[in-house]
Amino acid sequence: QVQLVESGGGLVQAGGSLRLACQATGRTASNYAMGWFRQAPGKEREFVAAIKWSSYSDITYYADSVKGRFTISRDNSKNTVYLQMNSLKPEDTAVYYCAADRIANNVRLRHEYDYWGQGTQVTVSS
Repeated sequence: QVQLVESGGGLVQAGGSLRLACQATGRTASNYAMGWFRQAPGKEREFVAAIKWSSYSDITYYADSVKGRFTISRDNSKNTVYLQMNSLKPEDTAVYYCAADRIANNVRLRHEYDYWGQGTQVTVSS
């Protein structure tokens, strides 16, 4: 079992930055695929970014809407994955969820992940 706890959400003005963190406990998640998803009011939960170990290094994946603005990374010594969000826009406002899975063949799909955090609110004001 893996438990995920997100932190770092808050209120920020457009153009600002936030860094989300997701700490995994219960099992070492260093070889797990880790993803960030978000859900805005009235919308479905959507893929944001993911990081997955492959052969020799981590590979990162991003939704087109955040590419160039968001960066996913992880610190295995802390069992934590981060989402650095820069140049935030009002449309980035959502609850952000961390997800983990030992395999996650397609990291962009919600159903590939077995473990989810409780979410952290990000609000970007215009």
